[in-house]
Amino acid sequence: MLDSRRMHSIPARAWLLASSSAFLQVIIFPLSGPVPPWRAALCWVAMVPFLLALMGNSGSGEPLRIRDFALLGYFCGFLWYLGNCYWILSTMHLYGGLSVLASFGIMVLFCLYLGLYHALFATLVGLLRACKSLHRSVVLIAAPFLWVAVELARARVTGFPWDLLGGVQVQNSLLTALAPVGGVYALSYVIMLANVEFCSAWIFKNKKLRVQSLCVGLAMVVVLEVGGRMGLGAPPPQQGTETAVLLQPNLDVGALASPSSGAAVLQDAMNLSLHPTRTAAQTQRAVTLWPESPAPFETDDPNLREAWLLLASRTGAPVIAGTIGRDPVSTGHEIYNSAALIDPDSGYVGRYDKVHLVPFGEFVPFEQVFSFAGGLTQEVGNFNRGKSRSDFYAGGHAYGVFICYESVFGDEVREFARNGAEVFVNLSNDGWYGDTSAPFQHIAMAQMRAIENRRWVLRDTNTGITASIDPFGRIIERVPRHTQTAAIVHFDYEHETTFYTRYGDLFAYLCALITTALFAWAMVERYQLGKRSSQRSL
Repeated sequence: MLDSRRMHSIPARAWLLASSSAFLQVIIFPLSGPVPPWRAALCWVAMVPFLLALMGNSGSGEPLRIRDFALLGYFCGFLWYLGNCYWILSTMHLYGGLSVLASFGIMVLFCLYLGLYHALFATLVGLLRACKSLHRSVVLIAAPFLWVAVELARARVTGFPWDLLGGVQVQNSLLTALAPVGGVYALSYVIMLANVEFCSAWIFKNKKLRVQSLCVGLAMVVVLEVGGRMGLGAPPPQQGTETAVLLQPNLDVGALASPSSGAAVLQDAMNLSLHPTRTAAQTQRAVTLWPESPAPFETDDPNLREAWLLLASRTGAPVIAGTIGRDPVSTGHEIYNSAALIDPDSGYVGRYDKVHLVPFGEFVPFEQVFSFAGGLTQEVGNFNRGKSRSDFYAGGHAYGVFICYESVFGDEVREFARNGAEVFVNLSNDGWYGDTSAPFQHIAMAQMRAIENRRWVLRDTNTGITASIDPFGRIIERVPRHTQTAAIVHFDYEHETTFYTRYGDLFAYLCALITTALFAWAMVERYQLGKRSSQRSL
């Protein structure tokens, strides 16, 4: 519980600014559907109230203490995660078998944990503000570097880079031209820089500097927002020349209650895959995809393999299908969330095992501590981690397959393209999220992976959003959600590699290096000030 004296030392204005910024950070991301352009455009000012809260003074005229900065950041971060990831409540309750109260408790703990990253950012700002040798303008200039470094820490330490700030502008063709170089972090940096300019225009005392900052901020927004919405920086969208059949079975979670129902599901999947919708069904397909789904198809099931081979043989195209992989061990079996490759000539070729699993969805971290949350994994299985990211090769082409949650990790997905993948395949089951914001947030991150690597993404899901995404992140064709179908979509094979594909999060690490240097500067100065103070007291 917060100390009442500490609450009193932070002015109400600062709390109000932090909460309003949290609200703006929530609404710039999908809520229950795609983000309209006017809401996405608010990203250019969404961080301004938060920065104003950190750059202002306390009501007594004295600077805020470091712990005050941390509290304001923690408060803002907690509120943002609460609004952005509210879908955790329904996922845990409806599909994890937990009570509403337990589900709400897990969601709150989750937000309290990840809110620490906003607190870290605010603490770093506070440490720099406390440096007598650093002018306030220098602290503001440093803010975008600090923000990107904290986003990188969120990806690397916690493993939850969900909805990074730069992802808001995934539809902006001009701004996303930076992604093939610096990844989504480069977009986060530019967005934060514009917010810094607007903040500077508010707090600088020098009228000339205020006008300059305002003009720079407005110029950035006008050029990037208008130019991006006009499609500058990208060629006109067009369909690819290759075709793929994407199965969307639209199964309920836990749909298979008996072997007979499993046989019916398999038969439906076969019928749909052999006779997809649309008049172009007679076109020679390049590949058939089955999604990650609640159907517990197991790779070593002979009936399933026979069906896959029949499908591949009749269509003359390889099949990539979500499945459960099993490896025998001395104590039984290790199970994996997998994707299998079946070639029309060679039959079953092999499988890719998901490397980055979902905490509390596919395994329970620190199981002894969080044993009460095991209900969710009972629905989908307690999986083992895959050991490597390797491409599938079929029909003379290379496919980079990543499963569901793995689409969130840009530095991991790029490895497929670096290893030679000509097209990305994202198999997912967003049915766990229901009709919340999560499916729309999730596909936006898959779109960013397409942009970073300039690869088509064939995204095949259980309930939607199933789509083909071009190398500029645009959804070219999509299937309506909650429909049972197998649809033909178009794509192309790409071969060139981007700077980001080759070198990954180099820009983000540069920001982290600059942040580390600034942190070291601040700590040395604090040490020297403390030493002088001790000497004077003697």
